[in-house]
Amino acid sequence: MRQPKLIDYILLTILAIIWASAFFNIKIATESFGPITIAFLRVFFGSIPVLLLCFYKKIKIEAFSKDWHWFATIGFVNLVLPFFLIAYGIKSVQSNLAAILMSTTPLSSTVLGHFYTKNEQFNIVKTFGILIGFSGIIYLFSDNFLINDNNFISALLILLGSTCYVIGGVLTLKISKKKNENVTGSILIWAVLILLPLASIIEKPWDSIPSIQSSISIVYLGVVSTGMAWLLRFKILKDNGLIFQSQVSYLIPIFGIILSYIFLGELITSKILGSLIAVLVGLYFVKKAK
Repeated sequence: MRQPKLIDYILLTILAIIWASAFFNIKIATESFGPITIAFLRVFFGSIPVLLLCFYKKIKIEAFSKDWHWFATIGFVNLVLPFFLIAYGIKSVQSNLAAILMSTTPLSSTVLGHFYTKNEQFNIVKTFGILIGFSGIIYLFSDNFLINDNNFISALLILLGSTCYVIGGVLTLKISKKKNENVTGSILIWAVLILLPLASIIEKPWDSIPSIQSSISIVYLGVVSTGMAWLLRFKILKDNGLIFQSQVSYLIPIFGIILSYIFLGELITSKILGSLIAVLVGLYFVKKAK
């Protein structure tokens, strides 16, 4: 690893924009596709650049090796469940809310890390950061103009989706010695295998005629926001390490709110801004404690 240069900060910003752009694209995709189909197409198109890279670098994919059950479990928890829950939830809430709710992932990971890892124990600074961050989410849920009885459950499902990412990350520790590209390619394969029959039986996507906008969004979600974003994340991790890469958490909700306003004209209320500030402050203290 090396000291971050200007190009590293540019790549980090690009990664944040790509991941933040996923939220409004999911919103557009829900106009023509069901949540299971969106999840399936995301992992299907997302697996293409990852598997091509593994083929190019001659990295062995171990999806069906003796550790197949770990890949299948992580694929279900880290891809299938969150992709479905987020797509289901965003249909009923603004995509900028989803960006803020998903930004709580580092806070949730800190809580779980305290119980499941030896080097992630709570201290005063971490605890303060977690309390501030989650107080911002509680404040966001008090915005009755954007979250009401009709979509309260949808917002909770998005929050649950962010927790799935954290649990998937903890499970990934079981195979942490394997190459990132191998792990990602393997869990994507299992996610495709799990979602294909579900989408075919439950939603039958071939019966619908998607709009051009939804079709473009779903391809973008898979190839760019899933596949290429993971590859860019690998490069940043390799060059600058986890601490530098984790700073993307600060940028995603900010870009998520800006992009949803530009492309969808979504409302930005005072409570959205207040909760965003609280979450970012919470993230700052949690990372400062580490």
